[in-house]
Amino acid sequence: MQQATAFAERDPAAHATEQGLIHKFNVSRVDGRDAPGGDRHGARYFVLDLDHDPHAKPALRAYAESCEDDYPQLAADLLAQIDRIELGAFVTVPETTLPSGVVVQAFQVSQYLCSQTKDGAPWVEINYHDARAACERAGTRLITETQALAIAHNIAQQDINWTGGRVGEGSIYQGLRKGSVSTAHGPSFEPLDPDERRWHQLSNGERIYDFAGNAFTWVFDDVQGDERGLTTRIASDSISLTTAPFASLEKGMGWRPDGARDGSGSALVRGGCWLSRSSAGVFYLIYAWPLYEVGVVGFRCTK
Repeated sequence: MQQATAFAERDPAAHATEQGLIHKFNVSRVDGRDAPGGDRHGARYFVLDLDHDPHAKPALRAYAESCEDDYPQLAADLLAQIDRIELGAFVTVPETTLPSGVVVQAFQVSQYLCSQTKDGAPWVEINYHDARAACERAGTRLITETQALAIAHNIAQQDINWTGGRVGEGSIYQGLRKGSVSTAHGPSFEPLDPDERRWHQLSNGERIYDFAGNAFTWVFDDVQGDERGLTTRIASDSISLTTAPFASLEKGMGWRPDGARDGSGSALVRGGCWLSRSSAGVFYLIYAWPLYEVGVVGFRCTK
């Protein structure tokens, strides 16, 4: 708070949890309205630390929702601060022709799952709509279904991504999936089990991480989805199901439906998480309610 006379000074001998509202900051307005005689002289201000205080973002989100009708631009700016993405590095995915003949133009994709933190831990507990909005505020887009298929198909064509050292031999690496951890991890984490290798290499030599395992990703369905990217009926001959070179759960493909499904109103989810075990894979596919917010689902952006 600004007014030190109204609140106690910080006690350096006491733990932060033992102290209430204390004088911690000195705040002044750049427009001078808090000077003696100004219409904001003596006003009280509360300061939030968005980078370190886990309670700050929920508080700021509530304020943004409260002021949205009166100050829509302020609300939008506040949400942009809350939902800021640490974009990190991008890798280029070459132009890809899927087995169906569909051509996916070259694009860039985030090398890791999107994060809000400097340590790069995946941003989970975010629903599909908020993931799309966060990508757009960062000048990017949520990965689409055709882009996800292009990456998976490219991965499947590279010897280095197969446990047997050649395409079709052994399985495609399935990432961090065996329950050896209890949360999604950032870029610096190295699994002890080499079978949980986190990266796959593309045909141009670039590496993409956690395309299977660690945390799932929301996907914008541009194959059978509506204008919001929410899926409709997935036909048995949809490229969403037929692009994988092997059946569901075979050779590290991951789980996917074995026939037509009606997922109307749902959002696609791909990849797998740290506890998916044999179900994880670069071709893994399910769909979920778009308002779903859990610690195993994040997202990846493209540009």
